[in-house]
Amino acid sequence: MYELVVESSFSSAHQIRGYSGNCEKLHGHNWKVQVYIQAEKLNEIDIAMDFHDIRDYTNEVVEQLDHCYLNDIFPFTEINPSSENIAKWIYDSLKKKISREHVNLAAVTVWESETASATYYEER
Repeated sequence: MYELVVESSFSSAHQIRGYSGNCEKLHGHNWKVQVYIQAEKLNEIDIAMDFHDIRDYTNEVVEQLDHCYLNDIFPFTEINPSSENIAKWIYDSLKKKISREHVNLAAVTVWESETASATYYEER
């Protein structure tokens, strides 16, 4: 099994509704996003998937969040824009773009600071 990792980033503001503490107040993060791709085998030119393609797909998704107030973007109008939910939203958005024969989106990790992250993946 092969695993590829691509990083991206975006900046945005949010509030965690119902949180008792500072995170309930409007605040922002410089988010780092790590996308993990797994492949059972390599293709005819001995790569699992082109890093350029993974990066382009990832950037298409995170651009929708960049320099935005996340609470105004669906589904975060209805659920909290927590790191956990952001990781799942990015995963769901990328899964449609990346899934192909022998290549699967394995996980998405979202870092809201240098020391705090959330990862979303689906069990196989």
